[in-house]
Amino acid sequence: MKMKSFFSVLVAVALSVTAFAQTLVTQVKPAGGKKWGYADLKGDLIIPAQYEKCYQFSADGWAPIYDTDNRQYFFINTKGEKLPTELKKFKLIDGFGFDLKGFADGLVPVKDGEKWGFLNTQGKVAIPAKYDNVTDFNGGFVPVKVGDKYFILNTKGEETPVDASITDVKTFSEKLAPCRTADKKAGFLGTDGKIAIAPQFESVGYFRGGLAWAKTADKKVGYINTKGDWVIKPTFDTGKDFDPKSGMARVKDAGGWAYVSTSGNVLKVPDTDLWGDFSNGLAQGRKNGKFGFFNTKGEWVIEPQFDGSRDFVNGYAAAKKDELWGMIDASGNWVIQPKFDGIKDMELVK
Repeated sequence: MKMKSFFSVLVAVALSVTAFAQTLVTQVKPAGGKKWGYADLKGDLIIPAQYEKCYQFSADGWAPIYDTDNRQYFFINTKGEKLPTELKKFKLIDGFGFDLKGFADGLVPVKDGEKWGFLNTQGKVAIPAKYDNVTDFNGGFVPVKVGDKYFILNTKGEETPVDASITDVKTFSEKLAPCRTADKKAGFLGTDGKIAIAPQFESVGYFRGGLAWAKTADKKVGYINTKGDWVIKPTFDTGKDFDPKSGMARVKDAGGWAYVSTSGNVLKVPDTDLWGDFSNGLAQGRKNGKFGFFNTKGEWVIEPQFDGSRDFVNGYAAAKKDELWGMIDASGNWVIQPKFDGIKDMELVK
């Protein structure tokens, strides 16, 4: 009994240390200002608003910054300290500046000259720049391309050739990556470079919670499991990725937008004119011009009262009141009062 009690204490201490070692950080633009900085969960600036273009922190503790004067990216930690990098000039995959994510699995894709490689969180070149096309690491693996040939890299830079019939590969999710063959059929590739689910679909999404949407030749969408079997029959016109927490995905048919559960039950939410994707178990809706959030039963848990909102991330969502943005919790209470001209998602940082 004493040993069990001692073990429980150790577990509690470990959990508290882990929680203490993590922090929540969001990007903010102060009222009346033109530049962005970073704030904590209290809304206090931890890094001054001094950047024209900055991006979210990754779990590894680094955020990409774009120096508009020198047209160059660099990284900062939560103290605002710059990461010294072995490469002095490099580009990132910026997705037109909207979805740059920085480090994943301790590595970030960088373009040196005309080729792509990867930097580690010490700023060193971990995988040399020799690839024509790359994506982000996910789950320890990333597809890369040299000429017209694809390979799968692990975090050590070890290459595994991809099945020769594959002509395109996307980012991995849950160890499976959407892929296409020369006849434009879509399926999934495994981390061993071999076809895991035969390319037989018009298009496919990403696996979330063991399910991914797939579209048939007759343009109908359903959901398959990791074996490629239909779990939810293809009866929808459009389908989105599942939210693992709620077990819900947004779908559309002739009757408009709705949601489907992992068991195939369809939920209609008529009391809204906006149907957002579920995230952290809640979905955005809109009524009488105001934004709120409903649960998996279609019930408003946060009444429509905001002038704008973003999805919940790590238990918090950005919300707008009048002309200013703040942050709410899952009960709709302000944790950061609306005082900013702009605010992004609350990211968990080590």
